Amino acid sequence: MELILKQDVENLGFKDDVVTVKNGYGRNFLIPQGHAIIATISAKKVLAENLKQRAFKEKKIVDDANKIAETIKTLELKIASKVGTGDKLFGSVNNINVAEALEKEGQSIDKKFITVQGGNVKRIGKYNAKVRLHREVSIDIEFEVVPQA
Repeated sequence: MELILKQDVENLGFKDDVVTVKNGYGRNFLIPQGHAIIATISAKKVLAENLKQRAFKEKKIVDDANKIAETIKTLELKIASKVGTGDKLFGSVNNINVAEALEKEGQSIDKKFITVQGGNVKRIGKYNAKVRLHREVSIDIEFEVVPQA
């Protein structure tokens, strides 16, 4: 089943992408939830026209995302967390904590666009996270988990 996505869908595609999915996933989830529409010939023509008109605006958005990426790359993120014996943390550090640390530095990034590589962090040390600012702009940032004073 060919569908046109109306919004970003995790692990499937971005808004206005034409994707092929299994019939049940499309009929029972994507279309009823409003995430997609059926990709008919006329819908594809409308999509092509909209993408053509949006291309100029998109360039400005990508440039803005690149500027934000440059400022984020210069930041040194330190996330303080409670530590038990050795270097083990009480709990864990995840994308929510990275989003809060970026917010403290003046960069507001939604937590769903941040992926901590390796999943949740459970020890002190340096780690990496991937931040997706736009479908074409994503950066890797480094953050350090330190003991809370």
